[in-house]
Amino acid sequence: MSKCQEVSFELTLEVRDTCLCLHLRRAARAVARRFDAALRPLGLTNGQFSLLMSLNRPDPPSIGSLSALLAMDRTTLTANLKPLQRRGLVEVIVDGADKRTRRLSLTPAGCSILAAACPIWKRTHAAIDDLLAGSGPDRLRAELRALS
Repeated sequence: MSKCQEVSFELTLEVRDTCLCLHLRRAARAVARRFDAALRPLGLTNGQFSLLMSLNRPDPPSIGSLSALLAMDRTTLTANLKPLQRRGLVEVIVDGADKRTRRLSLTPAGCSILAAACPIWKRTHAAIDDLLAGSGPDRLRAELRALS
């Protein structure tokens, strides 16, 4: 049995029961698993779906602007893009005005898989909203935006 005399067991219980970071991470992992399972038939993870969806815009974003939108460092974003590029869902193009800038674009295959994923996302999202109906999913979204 492990005992840390500098930190009381009561404090351990307080952290377990009240730590927002712990509860947010647990909830995020549970929601991510639900979306991963739903998107698995398409060979997508929830993170890949979010990345593809963030590319669905009139003008291809730069890697920097996309990393800011997704709150992800550029190295992690680049690593997450690689499997999507290998599958032919995303292409990296050189910016016409600034050759140092790379822009990201959905390919036709990327658009097709995103279109197939959207109804799955809607059904899964509705099921999660139903779980939160008593406390108000819109309120939760607003509070989460306030934290970020």
